Amino acid sequence: MAAALKTSSALIGLFVLALTAQARSQTVGVTATEIKLGQTMPYSGALSAWGQIGKAYNLYIEKMNADGGVNGRKINLMSLDDGYSPPKAVEQTRRLVEQDEVLAMVGSLGTAQQTAVRKYLNIKKVPQLFVITGSSRITDPKNFPWTIGITPTYETEAKIYARYVLQTKPDAKVAILFQNDDLGREYARGFKEALGDHVKEIVVGEASYDVTDPVVDSQIISLKATGANVLFIAAGSKYTSQAIRRTFDLDWHPLQFVISPSNSVASVLEIAGAEQAKGVISASYYKDPTDPQWGDDPAYKEWLVWMKTYNPGGDITDAYNVHGYIGAQLLVELLRRCGNDLSRANLVRTATTLKDLKLGMMIPGIVINTTPEDPRPIRQLKLQRFDGKKFVPFGDVING
Repeated sequence: MAAALKTSSALIGLFVLALTAQARSQTVGVTATEIKLGQTMPYSGALSAWGQIGKAYNLYIEKMNADGGVNGRKINLMSLDDGYSPPKAVEQTRRLVEQDEVLAMVGSLGTAQQTAVRKYLNIKKVPQLFVITGSSRITDPKNFPWTIGITPTYETEAKIYARYVLQTKPDAKVAILFQNDDLGREYARGFKEALGDHVKEIVVGEASYDVTDPVVDSQIISLKATGANVLFIAAGSKYTSQAIRRTFDLDWHPLQFVISPSNSVASVLEIAGAEQAKGVISASYYKDPTDPQWGDDPAYKEWLVWMKTYNPGGDITDAYNVHGYIGAQLLVELLRRCGNDLSRANLVRTATTLKDLKLGMMIPGIVINTTPEDPRPIRQLKLQRFDGKKFVPFGDVING
């Protein structure tokens, strides 16, 4: 009898432990007062300008916490530097998941960096939400259901530029400068695919660089020698500034396209020289903070108040402050919609069923819709041209 009671007690103990472990796995990173989240960003290295996105992201979270948090909980977002290095991103992500026990990874940046941790996070069933990359392979719901990107794909954006060239410049001769990684190669591939059968006659030169290269002078010199009258710059922020400046200094004046991750007026174009960058075409989904047309816009005024209160050292002409603000707004809205069901599974389920969500600093007409089959939230863009002071939108909103 005693043996039977002892066995029964042991079984009950094991059952209680199992239930405790299950409950803990469903609420990891969540307490009655806190939601713990992780993020990695390039706060150092050649592309540290993109780190401003992470700073803005965190400062918006600071505002939300000051306003009471989300559904009674404060957000504890731990944002660590990965130096735009995949091995460092792996190290920092593992630390956040295994030591800090975050609920999810949110708003981390970089194709190679986030691809390096994607399999690990999916095996662990840790949400990898709103990854800041347009790589066509980062969002793969069939094979990696816990990973969701945020923007239109690089290829989609590149095809918009290529179609514009075909429509407006019948004598186009295109040179392409691209970063020698997933970002640059996908942009270049998308641009060439959109040219179709004309690609061999239109693309007259290509040159790549590595993010360890100090400058891209030699690449620009070789591309000018091709006689191109269109330059597509599929490059990171630092190298985009260099390319625009060097092109101008060489007295070469092609029609220039700059990719959306590198179109900040403050962090890219003004560094190149505002006059030198005049006429550059890019695309965006958010309101350009340098454009006076938004001066009376309530959402823009709200953003300005946030900048002055929580980001006083930030540059209001730096679009990366808008990018981070929107990303954090999207995260907060997701958490709000999850209510008290903050399980990892419900985070992903809710993130993939957003409908007609509008965020104030997004261009009118661009809305967020997600499905389990196509969970990337932002799928629309609008072309814009830099006039020497600001980007001026033109044309219709383009569905990607």
